[in-house]
Amino acid sequence: MERDRLIMGLAAVFAGITVLLAVLGLSYSLFLLVLAIPFGATTYFMWYQASGRLAEQARSRRVRREPAGFGAGARRENVRENRRRARHNGRAGGRTNGRSRTGAPRTARGPTRVEAYRALDLEPGASTAEVKRAYRSKVKEVHPDTEDGDEESFKRVNRAYESLNE
Repeated sequence: MERDRLIMGLAAVFAGITVLLAVLGLSYSLFLLVLAIPFGATTYFMWYQASGRLAEQARSRRVRREPAGFGAGARRENVRENRRRARHNGRAGGRTNGRSRTGAPRTARGPTRVEAYRALDLEPGASTAEVKRAYRSKVKEVHPDTEDGDEESFKRVNRAYESLNE
């Protein structure tokens, strides 16, 4: 998150330069006003990146694109139907009450705290340092690039760590 603060600081500097050039452009020369436009655009894009809206937009636009061709329309309908079913069933894997197997309510994104501790092989109530240490060692074990690792376990460990850090 330090990078975002740096970008936001730079955006503030560029905003100051933009305002200064705009005021001087209105007072002295129209050339300075034209010069303020790229600084203003740079300010906007830096703010857009640092605020997280750019990443959010990229995630929302990320759609699995299927090759066009014969029968492509039917596959799109199947994808839509599967998405509708997933929304209807919820994230609980067919359990529509929104609760996990342990009976604890699920968080909006990912496992419950108990499931997250279990995924990291920790006792509930572990300290932040212990969670971080367990996460790092567990990720090394289950990373897809290792011999015994697989992508689903890696994702499960990442979701567990994210839910414990919220």
